[in-house]
Amino acid sequence: MNYELFIAKRIITEKKYKSSISSPIIKIAIIAIALGIVIMMIAISTGSGLQQKIREKLSGFNGHIQITNFDNNNSEITLIPVSKKQDFYPKFNNVSGIKNVQVFATKAGIIRTETDFEGIIFKGVSSDYDWIFFKEYLVEGVLPKYIDKVSFEVLISSEISNRLNIKLGDEFNILFIKEDATKAPWIRVVKAVGIYNSGFQDFDENFIIADIQHIQKMNKWKNDEVGGFEVFISDFDAINEKSEEVYEQTASTLNSQSIVEKYPAIFEWIGLFDTNIYIIIAIMILVASINMITALLVLILERTQMIGILKALGSNNISIRKVFLYNASYLILRGLFWGNLIGLTILLIQKYLGIITLNPETYYVNAVPIYLNFGYIILLNVGTLLLCLIMLIIPTIVVSKINPSKSIKFE
Repeated sequence: MNYELFIAKRIITEKKYKSSISSPIIKIAIIAIALGIVIMMIAISTGSGLQQKIREKLSGFNGHIQITNFDNNNSEITLIPVSKKQDFYPKFNNVSGIKNVQVFATKAGIIRTETDFEGIIFKGVSSDYDWIFFKEYLVEGVLPKYIDKVSFEVLISSEISNRLNIKLGDEFNILFIKEDATKAPWIRVVKAVGIYNSGFQDFDENFIIADIQHIQKMNKWKNDEVGGFEVFISDFDAINEKSEEVYEQTASTLNSQSIVEKYPAIFEWIGLFDTNIYIIIAIMILVASINMITALLVLILERTQMIGILKALGSNNISIRKVFLYNASYLILRGLFWGNLIGLTILLIQKYLGIITLNPETYYVNAVPIYLNFGYIILLNVGTLLLCLIMLIIPTIVVSKINPSKSIKFE
């Protein structure tokens, strides 16, 4: 029988224990652990959620890796076409972990209505386009379908819809300037069949999704010529490695660029979230440990007579220290239980109701995103428990300083 655990249980269930001097200090320690775990869970879930959402939106508009002509000069507008007859299209068999390869082309245009006009980027896609990203952010209408026949259906953002007063089902003109500016521009009359809102204002206010065949005809490209390829990978954490592999497997006339390389400032910014999370976790565990150390010291000093009796009966210092570590484990687990209960409740409410909102101009999202990874949560709980217990070994040294002859009182 584990008598140390038996004694710890008796201490916990004793009525005097609940009304002792140490009781309020112990309650404060439990509250500190609960608050600490809540703050750490929120920091991890919101930080990871924000990183993931921003990555998703960047890749939704650009793919994880873009392959274009070397002479395109990293322009948002595709200038020189690339042949679709590539070894990596439609399947990138030479590189593992590639989910999808799709063609695209972009061209600068001007939307003209009866009262307004505005510059946009006309992004052409084909039948191989994966619409999963826009399905999530579609707020009205349907997604366009591009097969063989030229389609005049387009997908616009709510930003453009509100600014230019273009409603679902409306037809409007888009003008495209020719290379010879003295000639009349091309005019395309298109129909808004869907409206999306990604919350990423830099893209929402510029991009219209349309049939790539319009760009091919205006640029006088062949049917098998496109602006470039968007490559999607299975594991975003391997994007740098996969970008290098893709670059090595493409022709010398082509250039490949990952979204991390294309938008370095954004990824450097979201990379700082990890540092902030680590700092918050360290501070919260330190605060919880200090509170537990204080509570345990008070508990040990309050139980001096009991320690003396146990020593007189033959218990060694290690056994008595185990008693108080078991006691501390119970208190920490209580704090973790309430912390997890409160933390998960807050996170689930935010995840499904989006109560706390953000400015999309600054954070690229409309509401605080939540990413729940139960692996991280379990690791956080186990790590907190172990670190607190390791730090609590130090105050239990006080047990060895207690002299039985001085601590036992005969009445």
